Amino acid sequence: MSNQNAIQTGNEGSFLDAGRNYIARVKGGETGSLPALLGLVILATIFAVANPIFLKPINFANLLTQTATVTTLAMGLTFVLLLGEIDLSAGVTAGLSAAFLAITMSEYGVAWPIAAVIAISMGMLIGFLIGLLVAKVGIPSFVVTLAAFLAFQGLQLVVVGKGGLIGIDAPPILAIMNTPMPLAFGWILLAIVFLSYLGTSIYSRRQRTSSGQQNKPLGILIFRSATILVVGAGFVSFLNVERGANPAVTSLKGVPYVVPIVLILLAVGTFVLNRTKFGRHVYAVGGNAEAARRAGIQVSRVRITVFMISSTFAGIAGILMASRQASVDAAAGRSIVLNAIAAAVVGGVSLFGGRGRLSDAVIGGFVIAVIDNGLGLIGLASGLNLAITGGVLLLAATADAITSRKSRTS
Repeated sequence: MSNQNAIQTGNEGSFLDAGRNYIARVKGGETGSLPALLGLVILATIFAVANPIFLKPINFANLLTQTATVTTLAMGLTFVLLLGEIDLSAGVTAGLSAAFLAITMSEYGVAWPIAAVIAISMGMLIGFLIGLLVAKVGIPSFVVTLAAFLAFQGLQLVVVGKGGLIGIDAPPILAIMNTPMPLAFGWILLAIVFLSYLGTSIYSRRQRTSSGQQNKPLGILIFRSATILVVGAGFVSFLNVERGANPAVTSLKGVPYVVPIVLILLAVGTFVLNRTKFGRHVYAVGGNAEAARRAGIQVSRVRITVFMISSTFAGIAGILMASRQASVDAAAGRSIVLNAIAAAVVGGVSLFGGRGRLSDAVIGGFVIAVIDNGLGLIGLASGLNLAITGGVLLLAATADAITSRKSRTS
């Protein structure tokens, strides 16, 4: 009887009860990122058997940088998807922000930190304008962002100019995606991640205890902390292996600089969604906007802020894109938004709003990157690559629709 009560209330009295509660949630349609994780393991196994290069350190490091831009964009889009909205302009927002980054440095001699702030601010301003049209005027987000998608392509052509390409030569910007950190920095990063997770988890447990709420079993905290430590140590050790073709000339080993940037964005975004009143309002509006409005939540303000956050992430993604390519062209960002939306949905973020986490977008981003990377290594045509990615997205959307209907029924 106590186990049934634990499942019904969502409070786990033991590690076994926690497992039963999780199984009950999965059966009820709350699968989260579990399908994406299983798919990631299966895909990685298939590609590793098909081509051993897939597990080489050079390919793994390339996979991290390859997915960073899409993952960053997907994390921003997660905020919008949690409201049941869509932002089709996120990719060209990233491209336009990258264009402003490049033009301010090359044409006007602006220092790279100020140029980066301008690029991110451009993204935030675009999000504010989109949010106003959606929340205040009442235009569907699909229409507003589709119009922005078309308009910003023209503006990007104007900014880039007749040459069609602007080079990036600022070493700090180029280092983000193309240079690994010193070997010790990887271990320092792991220690920061581990201690941060442990500290915030312990603080959260104390808060729940002081407020009279029941905590999850301590064993879950220990298991998750140990997993972060073991898996993180494996990643750092793997990336610290020399992967340069000619180490005597150019040594290439260490964790890429983009990894801590993505982790910081993930940590900050997760904190906002899980630990702040605004985050609770986002889930409430995404679950039932009318009920949230009657509860006193400023729905319009939440919508505007969410679009601003999404476009801010797009501005950061634009900087990452410029860093990886060492240039910005007039077509930058046009197709990446589709991969970012696919990453969020494949990872477990619901298209119907109210369900999903930023970590889901990160996992989905890896799934999309692994498909692209693995199919390229085994020599399949790019057309088949797109077809398989589209099929995976369709399966994820179908599962989302089924689980959403099952959740509403239950």
